[in-house]
Amino acid sequence: MATPSIAANAYSALSRMGKDTANVLGGSGNADSSSPNFSAVLKDVMDAVTQTAQKSDAQAQSVAAGKADMVDVVTAVAETETTFQTLISVRDKVIAAYEDVLKMQI
Repeated sequence: MATPSIAANAYSALSRMGKDTANVLGGSGNADSSSPNFSAVLKDVMDAVTQTAQKSDAQAQSVAAGKADMVDVVTAVAETETTFQTLISVRDKVIAAYEDVLKMQI
């Protein structure tokens, strides 16, 4: 099994998902230049998740090469897992809020 290629594919898919979301949400328009719009915040979060996953993967590769401590890998993996769980929780809340808006009567 080619783990580096699987990780690279996951990172690229995550990056595409962030870009696609920003495009759908209209990332180019700014109503107020002093505050970030939702798509910019979402893109930043997706970038942070990608960076956390890449850090975890790099730590795992360092352990495989005998250059890092296993504690560092476990910490990086736990951090990545927490980041993904947070992202999923926020996604679920956004979807629930969107569904609530759709149910409102005008």
